[in-house]
Amino acid sequence: MSKPIIVIKFGTASITHKTGELNEEILQEIARQISILHADYQIVMVSSGAVGAGRGFIKNYRGTISERKAAAAIGNPLLLAKYTQYFSKYGITVAQSLCERQHFANRNQFLQLKETYQELWRNGVIPIANENDVVSNLELKFSDNDELATLIATGFGAETLLLCTSVGGLLDADKNIIPYISKVDSAVLGLANDDKSSLGLGGMISKLTYTQLATRMGTRVIIFGMQMGNGILQALNQQNGTVFSPQEVALNARQKWLASGSLIAGKVQVDSGAIKALENRKSLLAVGIKKVIGNFEKGEVFEILDEKKNVIAIGRARENSVVISENLKTQNFEVANANEIVVL
Repeated sequence: MSKPIIVIKFGTASITHKTGELNEEILQEIARQISILHADYQIVMVSSGAVGAGRGFIKNYRGTISERKAAAAIGNPLLLAKYTQYFSKYGITVAQSLCERQHFANRNQFLQLKETYQELWRNGVIPIANENDVVSNLELKFSDNDELATLIATGFGAETLLLCTSVGGLLDADKNIIPYISKVDSAVLGLANDDKSSLGLGGMISKLTYTQLATRMGTRVIIFGMQMGNGILQALNQQNGTVFSPQEVALNARQKWLASGSLIAGKVQVDSGAIKALENRKSLLAVGIKKVIGNFEKGEVFEILDEKKNVIAIGRARENSVVISENLKTQNFEVANANEIVVL
């Protein structure tokens, strides 16, 4: 029986000092605690901090795109060297995995990534993922490493996604950590402040957005901090941070990839009849579409909106947007097959 998968993401602010230098005391604690979990889980680490670690080597650093890329190129080996040093104390080898958004949008590349991680796990190696900032572009870029961690967790069928933050969890109006949330809805999203650190890209809004996606795909999410002793271990035992309950889903691996990893190329707005058909696991027909928004090709993924423009499903197009628009009154014209639609 295979071990459960957990994905643990560390943000820049949680592993660096305010100067951007790596906090080696925290890195040592991460290695110590994860070494305890290593025997019982297949672990993926997602670690920010490369730009923060490398920016001190850029003269008059201002945070431009080219400077961030250069800082990442300098900081990545520095970050990996520290992880290698501290994990080696426990006889654990780590591997670097620099990812790009298209690795998840292209299913064949995604499956290759998954096979590589499985080979690493078979050999007792922990992959440490980070975005490949040096070559990533604005059009095909992760919004931040919260997205990267979520795509790995949902795509690999992880049991738990842990997001480490300097805040320590989701706070209520009185600045107390909320221990448990059953579902991420608009009220929960409203609790987030735009608390992006000056060193990183992600904030609580980002974490909650991707927590909503992960829990919809059946993955438990825990937002926690390292302020408490044994922070990772306590979080996994639901005694540190905020625990978000996974939703019950009946999606296969391909459907989870479709709903999370694929890139959205366009949208269609549908009527109430089409919504009922989708809820009954039927295909999307052209006569149920009120409006086609944007241009997309056959095989690309599009969002399905209700009459209030809420996203209710994701589908893979059987024809391009032009052909679909020309056939909105054609009976039995299939826009997306039921097997390639995920109702959210």
